[in-house]
Amino acid sequence: MKNILEITQALLASLGSLLKRKPRDVSAVSEPDTTPRAQPKRKVDRFTVISWVVTILIAVALLGATILYKNSQQTSYVLVAQPTSAAGKPSTTAQPQGGAPVISVDGNGVSSITRKLQLKTNIPERPRYESIAYRVSRGDAMLSIADTYKINIDSILFTNPDLGDNPHSLKPGMELTIPPVDGIYYKWKDGDTFESVADKFGAKADEIINFAGNKIDLTNPKVEVGTTVMVPGGTRELKNWAAELPTEGRAANTGTGGNNASNVCGGGPVANGFGWPAGSHNISGYGYMPSHLGLDIQANEGEPIYAAGAGIVTMAQSGWNYGYGNVVQIDHGNGYVTVYAHLSVINVGLCTSVGQGTLIGAAGSTGNAFGAHLHFEVRIGGSNVNPYSIVQ
Repeated sequence: MKNILEITQALLASLGSLLKRKPRDVSAVSEPDTTPRAQPKRKVDRFTVISWVVTILIAVALLGATILYKNSQQTSYVLVAQPTSAAGKPSTTAQPQGGAPVISVDGNGVSSITRKLQLKTNIPERPRYESIAYRVSRGDAMLSIADTYKINIDSILFTNPDLGDNPHSLKPGMELTIPPVDGIYYKWKDGDTFESVADKFGAKADEIINFAGNKIDLTNPKVEVGTTVMVPGGTRELKNWAAELPTEGRAANTGTGGNNASNVCGGGPVANGFGWPAGSHNISGYGYMPSHLGLDIQANEGEPIYAAGAGIVTMAQSGWNYGYGNVVQIDHGNGYVTVYAHLSVINVGLCTSVGQGTLIGAAGSTGNAFGAHLHFEVRIGGSNVNPYSIVQ
């Protein structure tokens, strides 16, 4: 383009030299007087101006034509289909490697595998080595708190003695200590070793030493007496609150273990199956686990509660009852006893015979309960079993 501009300017200059008016020759005889006078103003060479304007216009036109030409050439990127091998035969055609550029069919460009843009940066979760203080709000449940911090409920119970090993002791305004990992805190005593502490809580000595939150010198591992350390994976036996409420059987020979000898109820109907005791099948708080030997079934205040199977009522008692609140027990005559706790209303009396589906009370929040629901237990031989294995 530079050469074109130079040639154009040369042509215009040659043309200008030809068109310029030549000065006339004046003889010395007729030469006018050389009297000094004012010099006339120099006139602008109009041809020079016109030549520059034309040059600029040509340059702009050439530049615009170049841009239009480039834009009109659309580059198409076409992925070349690679032949696949027949079933059971290896392919002899070289396959493109992931991330390698692929030449398009027309050769105008290169296509490559692109990555989807992400506006949010994914930051990997870092391990936590210190405990966190959490204040319980209304509507919280131990299960939701444990899920938020990816900690087992039992670990929260181990770390917070105010709960008394009972998840139902959770109350709004209570401040919990959330451990960094599943395990148990332990205050080091004189004579303790890593092996003895690990054996006491069913853990591993190496995990105590290597846990960064314990700040143990790996070159000379030792713990000062009185120092609290985390025992990762450590556990202990939780208090069985279900044992506080004795299992009441109808008589000594019904097959119900732990029956009360003072119970005056005689024989009655025998269950041949068990149904669900509430209208909802949803679990509102806690399922069956070592720290919670029953199911918390969703039930609003005043909703009906039904007998899970035929039997005779061996307990219909209001009050605190070790945190169970208003509670009903039914002996089903086949070794099984079912327990219905936190009731707002009791509709049956001691030694009442019931059938499967009989209305026995209404859901509530009496006793050690955080919101209305039905706490439902199944016991056999005086020991709790998972209701899901019995009730349909």
